Amino acid sequence: MGVAERRLREKEQRRMTILDAAEKVFFEKGVDRATMDAVAETAELSKGLLYFYFRNKEDLAHAIAHRGLRVLGQFFEKALREHEKGIDQVVAIGRAYMRFAREYPDYFNIMSWFEAQPGDCGSPGTYAEACNAQGSECIGLVAQAVRNGIADGTIRPELDPLETAITLWAQTHGLIHIISYKEVQVRHEVDAAHLVETAFDLMKAGLEPR
Repeated sequence: MGVAERRLREKEQRRMTILDAAEKVFFEKGVDRATMDAVAETAELSKGLLYFYFRNKEDLAHAIAHRGLRVLGQFFEKALREHEKGIDQVVAIGRAYMRFAREYPDYFNIMSWFEAQPGDCGSPGTYAEACNAQGSECIGLVAQAVRNGIADGTIRPELDPLETAITLWAQTHGLIHIISYKEVQVRHEVDAAHLVETAFDLMKAGLEPR
């Protein structure tokens, strides 16, 4: 291994060390309360070295969100592979999103934080841009499932695949938040599992040909 290649590998390893430490800090404290000092201490590196790899705290948060989006993409790809009919792929992706939120709640929360940021936070060459690109890939997988359903006759042909994919994402994302609020279940006397099944029944009814 040459000197240049070894240095690149060491640089990547240090970046991963920083990200691993940042995950511990951000997941424990949340984005608002996390600090670069805490990340540096956890990573056992100088704060100056952190700024060499990441511009600021938000940059680190975007990098963590990007990690989460990559995991989510794997969930979606698996859902697509395991089903033949487009309508079944769409439902499977929705369930995969819910499973992701259940198994990786910290990633889900930081991804939600990223989506809620105002303005254009996706400047070229930034982790925010990488997040936007990865998020678009995830939405693209949903749109592909919709196109597959239109092609095999299980989804209404007049639907626009991308618009439908974004709508489905918004519905499922909101559902995940709602069922996490215990007071909603208590106040309205509803069972979370039954609420989920009702949501997917309505989703299918809205997608299937009339």
